Amino acid sequence: MTALPDNVPARVLVMIPTYNERDNVDWIVSRVRAAQPDAHVLVVDDASPDGTGELADALAAADPHVHVLHRAGKEGLGRAYIAAMGWGVAQGFDVLVELDADGSHQPEQLSRLLEVLEQSPLSTRSGLSDKGRAADLVLGSRWVPGGAVENWPWYRRAISRGGSAYARVVLGLRVQDVTGGYRAFRASALESLDLDAVHSHGYAFQVDMLARAVRAGLTVVEVPITFVERERGASKMSLGIVAEAMLRVTWWAFSRRLMGR
Repeated sequence: MTALPDNVPARVLVMIPTYNERDNVDWIVSRVRAAQPDAHVLVVDDASPDGTGELADALAAADPHVHVLHRAGKEGLGRAYIAAMGWGVAQGFDVLVELDADGSHQPEQLSRLLEVLEQSPLSTRSGLSDKGRAADLVLGSRWVPGGAVENWPWYRRAISRGGSAYARVVLGLRVQDVTGGYRAFRASALESLDLDAVHSHGYAFQVDMLARAVRAGLTVVEVPITFVERERGASKMSLGIVAEAMLRVTWWAFSRRLMGR
């Protein structure tokens, strides 16, 4: 996909995976539409038994910028995003954004990510690599200067920072927030990755995608965001999910060393 002329705005798709998020879906979609009126929203619902999908359908019927992708059942965050990315690229969107349904990623800060992607490759402003290359992937980062986390106890911070540090070291990633889920991809970057080969379903998906982007030579930039703990509904995160992710990261690092990469 070639770069757009300066006078043609990028088509942006915000992807929101949902499972039992009826209390949040209207609220978060409304915030995205208010913050980025030109952006489209894709709700990816994994057959939520609480009626999230039906509510998303009603939102889509009332707003042509809102779309719904229904999936047969709960198969994990990674598969939901892969399905959404495939849909978005096929529909001709230029930028695809990952966003949690629970409000932990603030749509009002999305402009920070999009502004970096919209900068000219010749620009020397903050947000570009030291070689002046435009970003292919922008991460909303909690752990760079200016980033923050609100309403998390100390142990949640420790787990998140420790997990990022561990993945960064064993996988050789020069990124502070390896596990963050607020991300904006150029469609061309996604087309350069083999999405069919991504088999991570849960928490490890974010690490997997970042590692693949780095290995593919894509330019990754972090911008500070404020992460806010959810106020409604139940979190899907657990120690078991975190432990599974760390085991996957360890196996990936071991496999790379076996193959000499």
